[in-house]
This record gives sequence, structure tokens and C-alpha cells, in this order.
Amino acid sequence: MNNGKAFLACSGFAFAAILLNGTFAQQLKAQGNGTSAHHAGHDMADMHEKKDKAGSPVAGKTADAPEDMSQMDHSKMPGMSGHEGMPGMKHGMDMNEAGKYLMNLSSGTSMNPQSWPMPMLMPRLGSWNLMIMGQGFLVDTQQSGPRGGDKFYSPNWGMVSAEHSFLGGGFMFQSMFSLDPLTITNRRYPLLFQTGETAYGKALVDAQHPHDLIMGLGMNYAHSLGENTMLHFYYAPVGDPALGPVAFPHRASALELPQATLGHHWQDSTHIADNVLTVALRHKWFRLEASGFYGTEPNENRWNFDWGPVNSYSGRFSVFPSKNWMAQISAGRLADPERPFFVGGHAETHGDVVRTTASVHYTRPMEHGNAWSTSLIWGQNHVVQTDRNTNSYLVETMYPLTKKDFLTGRVEVVDKDELFANDPDLQAKLAQTAGSSFRIQGYTAGYTRDIGFFKNVETGVGANFTAYAIPSAIKPYYGDHPWGANVFLRVRLKPAE
Repeated sequence: MNNGKAFLACSGFAFAAILLNGTFAQQLKAQGNGTSAHHAGHDMADMHEKKDKAGSPVAGKTADAPEDMSQMDHSKMPGMSGHEGMPGMKHGMDMNEAGKYLMNLSSGTSMNPQSWPMPMLMPRLGSWNLMIMGQGFLVDTQQSGPRGGDKFYSPNWGMVSAEHSFLGGGFMFQSMFSLDPLTITNRRYPLLFQTGETAYGKALVDAQHPHDLIMGLGMNYAHSLGENTMLHFYYAPVGDPALGPVAFPHRASALELPQATLGHHWQDSTHIADNVLTVALRHKWFRLEASGFYGTEPNENRWNFDWGPVNSYSGRFSVFPSKNWMAQISAGRLADPERPFFVGGHAETHGDVVRTTASVHYTRPMEHGNAWSTSLIWGQNHVVQTDRNTNSYLVETMYPLTKKDFLTGRVEVVDKDELFANDPDLQAKLAQTAGSSFRIQGYTAGYTRDIGFFKNVETGVGANFTAYAIPSAIKPYYGDHPWGANVFLRVRLKPAE
């Protein structure tokens, strides 16, 4: 019955995506603003007119350069000089510089590399510029061993942003939602060695929690202070503070992996936070950000708004040396990030955490319209109460072999200290003999094939397999060679071709 609910909900998500895409495709065609690219750029008619007047391609363009507008470097277009290395310069649609900057944001104020061809729609609604993205998976997972399990579930998310010029700058409203509370039943899906958050009052172990119905709801205002400088303000009742890399559901290198990262709560778990205020200053190739927010993660009720005072703080420094590269380093102090869980009738808490992250992200557009994206991420949690550090490391890549074939890979090394949180006697016994933190290594390889089943939705089928290397002390509880496997159907909004 639970599997049926998940199937119906994700089918509804896909059907709504098709209708939405088709509706906006017709609107774009009627207005003459349609695009076959994975991102919107300058007015296509104007570009063709300029080419016709010139009578030949732009000087210096190589003979094998693609004619498809989706492969053109929009940062080199007229009026874009001085911004080639900065995000947000790939969108046109009657925007000023501040609007272009805002329309390249991902979750909250985070950014993927500028050259990533975002799979999104960019229609107009009156004088507003919209950005619409959405992705969903139907997944059958098998996790091995006595602590594993199997499940049919559907992780998914959708995003709608609306931008408009305002007071000489740009204003953008962001909204992000997920049907996870409906399509991931029992408040979890099996994922070996995953920890973080709670379900039914107990710590989640070997399982991943669903995301909230409202993943993000925020407002941005950006104003240019000169040719190369941008001031940016962001407030979100639910949003993403300046801490960590782009969260895994929205990261270019993780686009074809439905399952969460094991280092999620070391790297990017604050992507759904409450009462977020951020100020950012971008100048040429770098950006400085500072945030205040409510540090405790969402509760188990995934349908509601959580709320709390600003009690946590973070800062992030990002660099964009070229359109293909970006890197960030960030740190923050989180007040009680994990909610209490109950063991033997007693509430257990972890206290404040100081989180530090650093990451490098690379994207290279390919000739068939996709892009090769790779991320290297490090995250560390320092628990103030115990004065202990635990670390996580990740290398992740998504490589398009062809227009319809994708290879994925993920390697993780994570120090896990909550694997036996729900069994304090066993946890104490292991602490005496083997320690309380265990280094887990995960090696994932996968493949996705687009099948084009729906006209206006990128539909693919795929699978991935993860093999784990673990300390011998915990093999009696997980098996000598634990593994996990996922088979999935993926649907993703795409512009009409």
C-alpha cells in the first residue's frame, strides 16, 4: 500500500510536470521567447538578425564550433564584457545585471559553476522573468545485511523563481517544494551507514530522512555598485544559509544520483534552515557572504513550517576563476543542529556544532548539450560539548557519454559516530574496545539512459551500485562486505526543443 502511494504521487508529479512544461512551451512559442537550450540567453531573434547582418560567424570562432545556441558562450555576447568569469551571466530576457546574477542562484544563495547548462524553463509572465526546475525519481533500493532493507520510494523536488527589476537592481522570489513527505513513507528510506535527524523519536540510523514539503521560500534583492561589484540581500523563512557547497539534490555532479550522500550532515544539511538572513558582496571573481539563521534542523513533521530565533551564524568565501570552475570555503556555528532523540525514556542531545567545509566544482559543457560536472568536497563537524572532530570527504562526477547516456561516480569517506546511538549498551561496549567513531568508505558507480518517453520531460532509467569498506569491529553488525543497489526511473523538466 505504501509503495502504491509512492507510485501514484510520483506519477502525479511527472504528469503535472508534463502539463506545466507543455503550457509554458505554448506560451513561449506564442511570445516568440522559446528556447531549445538548457538555459535561457539573449533574445534569439536579435542574435539571428545580428548574424544575418554580419553575413558570417563571429570572428575567431573555430570551424567546428556548434551552431546550436545552447552551446554558445553567452558571457562573450555584446554587453557582457567584464563578467565572463562570474555566475549568472548566461540569462538574458530583459534583465539588468542584478537580475542575471540572481537567476543563476541554486538553493538559497549557493551556485554551481557558471557554465552548467541548467535544466530549466525560463518563460515570462507579464514583466516577470520565471525560472522553473523540477526532478523526481522512482527508486527501488536494496541494502544488504542485517541492518539493511529494501524499499520503493520517490525523492523529488520542484523550484519556481520569479525575477523583476526593482529600484535599479533586481528582486527575485524563490520557492522550492518536495512531495517527499508523501512519497517517502515511514519517514525514511534505507541507506546503509546514513545518520542524521530523527523518526518517531529515535535517531535515524542506516536510513535517510525525507525533505520538507517547503524546502525553500525566500526573497532576494541585488544591486550593482559598479561594473564589477554586486551587493546582495537574502531573507528566507525557510532557506539555505551561506554554509557548505550546493546541496546534493541541486548539485550538477549529483544530478543522476537519487540517494543522499553519507556526508550530508557534515557538508550541506543546512540547505533547509529557518529564519535565514544573508548579505553578500560579489566583486569580479570572488564573493563574500555572511548569514544568521535558526540552527536546529527540521522536525519530523515534514508538512509544517518550523521556526526559531536567529541563533546560528556562518560565513562563506567563494571564487569563480572561470566559467567552468568555482570553489568555496565556509564555516558556521550551529546551535543544537540535531533535535533530541529518546533512548530508554531519556532525551539525548549533541549540543552546538562548529561546521567547516571546503569544495571545488568543475563543469565542462559537451558538444551534445550536456555537461561533465565534478565536485570535491570536505566537511568537518566539531562538537563543542565533547571537543571532538569528525570529517567527511567526497569526490563525485557525472559524465555524459552521449546526449542520452550518463555515467556517475561517487567516492565517500566519512567518520560516523552515531551508528549505534539507539543501542547505548552496545555503543558503550564498542567505545571500550574499538572506539566510538568508525570510518566508512563508500564507492558508487552508476549509469542512466534517457529514453524520451515523454515529449517535454527528460525521462531516464538507470541504476547504481555502492560497495562499502568498513572497520572489522562493526562487521558483525553489517556483514563482511555490505553493499547497496538502486534501480530507478528519473523524470526532469526540460525546455521544449
